[in-house]
Amino acid sequence: MPRLRKNQLQPALQAIATENYVFQNWAKTFSCQCELLFTPSTEEEIIEIVRLAGEHKKSIKVFGSGHSPSDLAMTHDFLVNIDTMNKMLKVDTEKLTMTVQGGMSLHTFHKVLKDHGMALSNLGSISDQSVAGVTATASHGTGAHFGSLSSMILDLTLITANGDTLYCSPESHPDVFAAAKCSLGALGIITRITFQAEPMFRLEATQLPYKFPEVLEKWDEVIHSAEHVRVWWFPHTDDCVVWRANRTEKPVTVANPGWFLERGLGFHAYQAMLNTARYFPSIIPKITQFMYKTIHSREQHIIDDSHKVFNFDCLFPQYVNEWAIPWEDAPAALRQLDEFINKNDLKVHFPVEIRFVDEDDIWLSPAYGRKTCYIGVIMYRSVFCAQDM
Repeated sequence: MPRLRKNQLQPALQAIATENYVFQNWAKTFSCQCELLFTPSTEEEIIEIVRLAGEHKKSIKVFGSGHSPSDLAMTHDFLVNIDTMNKMLKVDTEKLTMTVQGGMSLHTFHKVLKDHGMALSNLGSISDQSVAGVTATASHGTGAHFGSLSSMILDLTLITANGDTLYCSPESHPDVFAAAKCSLGALGIITRITFQAEPMFRLEATQLPYKFPEVLEKWDEVIHSAEHVRVWWFPHTDDCVVWRANRTEKPVTVANPGWFLERGLGFHAYQAMLNTARYFPSIIPKITQFMYKTIHSREQHIIDDSHKVFNFDCLFPQYVNEWAIPWEDAPAALRQLDEFINKNDLKVHFPVEIRFVDEDDIWLSPAYGRKTCYIGVIMYRSVFCAQDM
């Protein structure tokens, strides 16, 4: 199909269109140059964009923060960003529900919820994503009795491929609703979402060192040792850290390890070591062992608002590979992963992050019908690129 130029559009769409926009995801693993980028601020504008795409046989992809390391949002046709659709639409403080536009970032959502005495029951590690994006991929935190963020959706509204506005809930278009809660952007553009929240709460989190074989032996006990549990395993060692968090009414207590440990060593020095490892990959196990002994083997304790405790600094751009498998199969899989790394003399970064999510009924969710363990393996991008050349 011939390219569509901005000056060929009706004036209302010209005002929100950009030609030849280059989009790159957060991890810098994929990029694309689209024909037209649209930044709508109303559902009516989205409908016009969808109808325009249909008329000219163009595909549409929607992106937010670009946090997914996949090529899910890449296209050479139309890109749509709904960051300006970031308003709260409705709140019910008795039922603890809130409806927001799909472009609202999680950072903003936390503030709006807090203003009304509410919070989400569980979160992942960062809050840069839009609410539509984070639910489209069934993004998750950790907790034996908590589902992904998609499981907190009560209803949603989307613009379909033919430009219709469709409201979905367990009672209205239930099959579409079961699919749309984790749709990977394939069903339409989600513009409104209603979430089930809970009264705002603080979390008390502790981080303790363990031997990894011991954690694998006591797997079920570890999973249920707190409301929210995650394990960080340090490849090339038998060491790990178990992070536990529970709701509390205790006052805020924020640990302050000091600039030298937290940023000086934990960020700047570590980044310098990783850059050195680009040329000498064999030192990666020594780097891991050093960082564990000097920083991560220390007991840590914090009490703060829930979203501040759930979130943490992911450091540098990363390649991420995350597997979702049944809880009960995870110990064997992790032992095999350890054996595979050692047998093949792979130089792997830390940590391997292990989290736990309750089963759900969302069709494309990795936790559909089963309690799921997520095993996340990262390679910090600059180092991986050098070894891959």
